[in-house]
Amino acid sequence: MKIKTLSRSEEAFTRECKGDVVKVFRNLEPALHPFDKAREYTRALTATKLDKMFAKPLVGALDGHTDGVYCSALSKRNLVQFLTGACDGEVRVWDMNVRKCVWRAYAHSGFVRGLSVAPDGGTFFSCGDKTVKQWKLCVVGDTSEEPSAMNTWLHTESLTSIDHHWRDTRFATAADSRVLVWDHARSSPIQSFSWGCDAISCVRYNPAEHSLLASTGSDRAVTLFDTREGAAMRKAVLVMRSNALAWNPQEPLNFTVASEDHNLYTFDMRKLVQAKLIHKDHVGAVMDLAFSPTGQEFVTGSYDRTVRIFNHREGRSREVYHTKRMQRIFCVNFSGDGRFVLTGSDDTNLRIWKAQASKALGAKVSRAEKKLEYTEALKKRYQHMPEVRRIAKHRHVPKAIKKAQELVRVQQDSQRRKSQNRRKHAKPDSDEFKFVPERKQRVVAEMA
Repeated sequence: MKIKTLSRSEEAFTRECKGDVVKVFRNLEPALHPFDKAREYTRALTATKLDKMFAKPLVGALDGHTDGVYCSALSKRNLVQFLTGACDGEVRVWDMNVRKCVWRAYAHSGFVRGLSVAPDGGTFFSCGDKTVKQWKLCVVGDTSEEPSAMNTWLHTESLTSIDHHWRDTRFATAADSRVLVWDHARSSPIQSFSWGCDAISCVRYNPAEHSLLASTGSDRAVTLFDTREGAAMRKAVLVMRSNALAWNPQEPLNFTVASEDHNLYTFDMRKLVQAKLIHKDHVGAVMDLAFSPTGQEFVTGSYDRTVRIFNHREGRSREVYHTKRMQRIFCVNFSGDGRFVLTGSDDTNLRIWKAQASKALGAKVSRAEKKLEYTEALKKRYQHMPEVRRIAKHRHVPKAIKKAQELVRVQQDSQRRKSQNRRKHAKPDSDEFKFVPERKQRVVAEMA
């Protein structure tokens, strides 16, 4: 005779204290849970609403500059050191851990046009008023002496941008009409590049191909230079001038430029005849951009006094930050761990934002981490549902920006109707009959 019994240990089903979780047995058979999808959708909708309710992106504002913050830089070796340069020539080093200025000096007599940290993290470079200066990156003690530059390089033209090589002891600067490559041990440039431009505004080294340089200029062109051959590779002329350029750190073939026409354009350097993607949402000239360390997102700062975060494969921003007192934004950066966004604006303040507006700071227990992972998975699963999508994409923006967006929408609709009417009444073999995508319309010409 066989007898079936249930055997359970008391330790596995009793709690040692009131805070312990009670183990619950569930049968996961789908037929037994006909309303499971409905419950998941309700949870996803609730999680999306809670994200909006608890969104507090502004972490803090650091003041101390007496003029607008014009440029900034991060150390690749340190997560807490952050450099800013102002329009009055002052350079400050901030400790993000304590949110205080730990070093300051009046480096130039005019604007600080650019800052860049050396690969070893021990020194940094600043450019402005026809000079480049090298400074030691350290914390100054309690002394009244003014910090002095380690090295100084002079030039006959104004220098508007600087970027250090990712490995070697070289750095590149943007002059009035050419790109200059310098060596730490030389007092004059070792290489010079030019391609018919009056003024170059930005120059950046490629993170993977270290001999490749990209620049933007007043002639509306984006130019690629090869320092090994000592010549320009190719050039793409856009509709309007570009203010800044940034390479994707995880996809070094792609770079994004910030344009005066309120948009950003992502290009593949192998094919400059058209843009890979157009990023829209700003209603003012985009002044600066910076990629996150993962390369999945980038942050932009605009003349319309807003900060936006874009996914590198999406044309619309996923987040927009603004305050009543924040003025025109000149420089933006991601922190070294990608959790925070740092912006410098014309109101002399440096602001710290969270990359994820509703994400709580501080340590979390394992149960809270699992709960967040579960809600994120639900939001991703039901992100295409109309109500979830509407709530997730809605953003409150200032009244001036809202009106400007409506005006831009009316203008774009008018241009779209006009182009459709022209194609409708044009001859089939004419140029007006051919459809040209907007990504190709923004590129006037490609030269090699």
